[in-house]
Amino acid sequence: MGYRKLGRTSSQRKALLRDLTSDLIINERITTTETRAKEVSKMTDKMVTLGKRGDLHARRQAASFVRNELATVAETEEEIVVQTVLQKLFDDLAPRFAERNGGYTRVLKTEPRRGDGAPMAVLEFVVKAETDSEETEEA
Repeated sequence: MGYRKLGRTSSQRKALLRDLTSDLIINERITTTETRAKEVSKMTDKMVTLGKRGDLHARRQAASFVRNELATVAETEEEIVVQTVLQKLFDDLAPRFAERNGGYTRVLKTEPRRGDGAPMAVLEFVVKAETDSEETEEA
């Protein structure tokens, strides 16, 4: 089978993945169980790939999956800038991974959860290494 069932019905599983994917796009780092992190990583990589495509069809496909939530609210001198999850995906995350061909997220294992001992993990977006950019500037 190509996916984990996570002990839920299909509608509950889809809602869980949508919520965690949206939270990861908003916060760029979440803590969850290992199995959930691995599934959310696959879905988030697909959403970033849609963001890199950037056309209308890709935007509509991503909009049908991610939640319609506010990602950031910034106040400038003249106006208040509100950014949704979809806008953050297409405007911020997709350009960040323009040269990368996949593997946009990483799963870092942490200590087990207190209480039931479930294996926990931190899921975060991969950040470009600063040493790579410094080496290209020197050459």
